[in-house]
Amino acid sequence: MKKRLKVAFSAFTALSILLAGCSGGTDKAGTDKEKDSAAQAVKLSEPGTYPLVTEKETLKVMVRGNPLVENFATNEFTKWYEEKTNVHIEWEVVPEQSMQEKLNLVLASEDYPDVIMGLNISPSQQMIYGSQGAFIPLNELIEKQGTQTKKLFQDYPEIKSTITALDGNIYALPEINDCYHCSMSQKMWIYEPWLKKLNLEMPKTTDDLYNVLKAFKEQDPNGNGKADEIPLSISPKSWRSSIDAFLMNSFIYNPVYGSSYKHIFVKDGKMDVAYNKPEWKEGLRYMNKLYQDGLIAPESFTQDDNQLIQIGENPDTVILGASTGGHQGVFTQLLGDSGRWSEYKAVPPLKGPGGVQYAANDTTALTPGAFVITKKAKNPELALRWADGLYEKEHTLRSVYGRPNEEWRDAKEGEKGINGEQAVWSELKSFGTVQNVNWAQTGPAMRTNEFRLSAVAKGDDDLEVILYNETKNKYEPYEPKDVSTVPPLFLTNEQASEVADLAKTVNDYVDEMIARFVIGDADLDSEWDGYVQQLEAMNLARYLEIYQQAYDAKSK
Repeated sequence: MKKRLKVAFSAFTALSILLAGCSGGTDKAGTDKEKDSAAQAVKLSEPGTYPLVTEKETLKVMVRGNPLVENFATNEFTKWYEEKTNVHIEWEVVPEQSMQEKLNLVLASEDYPDVIMGLNISPSQQMIYGSQGAFIPLNELIEKQGTQTKKLFQDYPEIKSTITALDGNIYALPEINDCYHCSMSQKMWIYEPWLKKLNLEMPKTTDDLYNVLKAFKEQDPNGNGKADEIPLSISPKSWRSSIDAFLMNSFIYNPVYGSSYKHIFVKDGKMDVAYNKPEWKEGLRYMNKLYQDGLIAPESFTQDDNQLIQIGENPDTVILGASTGGHQGVFTQLLGDSGRWSEYKAVPPLKGPGGVQYAANDTTALTPGAFVITKKAKNPELALRWADGLYEKEHTLRSVYGRPNEEWRDAKEGEKGINGEQAVWSELKSFGTVQNVNWAQTGPAMRTNEFRLSAVAKGDDDLEVILYNETKNKYEPYEPKDVSTVPPLFLTNEQASEVADLAKTVNDYVDEMIARFVIGDADLDSEWDGYVQQLEAMNLARYLEIYQQAYDAKSK
């Protein structure tokens, strides 16, 4: 029985503009004839077996630098995987902050390595350089050598369709990282001890939330005799925490994060946007009321994530009533000494005045372009085999976490996973520190939802357990049934170039007007029509038409 995996990815369409003028052509040094000759000279083992070759071979790999990895060349997983595969890697590490600039230069100059890994090559780039021959199609290689990749496609067929370009070719392998709680991350969190002190229930409607925030402001829930409580404060720079991300879903479906299709949804097969609808206007009116009554902190439109955490961790007493974001670490010190992070509980999607109550579903399970083989590779089959092995369970655990029985171990009988079922593996050391034993989420890996939730739970105060339960119990029941988030789309070069300009123009204007309408700098009643007309003048219709064309092409 085939499993289902929700997949979405960022399109990086703006980058395609830089690439539109780059020319391709045939590289005489890397013709099919020479590749066939090289492949014959290198005898591969049977697919799915190790080592891959009898005599050690070398692959030249350009990789994105990772601040958590000291040195890819001396990394313990690199050495372990070389010993197992008999493939030596000659690394070219590109600093993360300049990786797109470097990628552009390499693609323009045709000074390719054998493999480009971890640079998240966008679908539009795959289309451009794949059609020009710079990236070789992987379809036949997968069919011949891709033991794990074929299993991946069998278990999760939507992954194959997602990474298949409009011309029918697969030009890149993805990294799979299916995060359940991330898939419904547009959350609000409220300080539960204040609810209990004031004998208030968890808000269920937008009116409930207004009344709770007003009580936080006026009834001195921290008990210090000062009017220092901040009912609701956010940072637009925090993870999944824009002012509209949670609140607007009580008025109209509003997916904001996880893809490049901000505020766009599909209803009855047609692309549409939320921000020019009467329901959006009413959502803004509600947020304006919160702001005018002093329930939203004015700095919510300008402060950075560190400033917000300083409010959440105010040293004298708790002053923050509620905030928004993907987890409590957005506004408190996650796992910090104060322990406040665990006292904030998720607010379920609120029912709005029109009965709307959505948990926006915008998953980021798949990172595109994690691994491409260029036309300079003398033995593409070997390169594909090397990448294919990274999807194996043990190899994923080693590449992402580290050594067995040091950074992770197999679960014991009776140990429960995050989802409450029999666990499969256990993390022994926290991920996120600088080290030289793993690749820290660089390149292909296979972490499905089932895999992640099968990690041993570390108790009821385990962050992953908390996020799982809050999402499962409070958000999953409100996943949309009548509307959906835009699926991943491949754009042609021309479409990508045009839509990049339109997306920036439109989305920047929408973000600006959200802030102006909420704080009252723009009047909803007198300026709404002009706002909608300005969106039309910015060619919103063409913006949607381009995505509709790509959506229709994918649906054929």
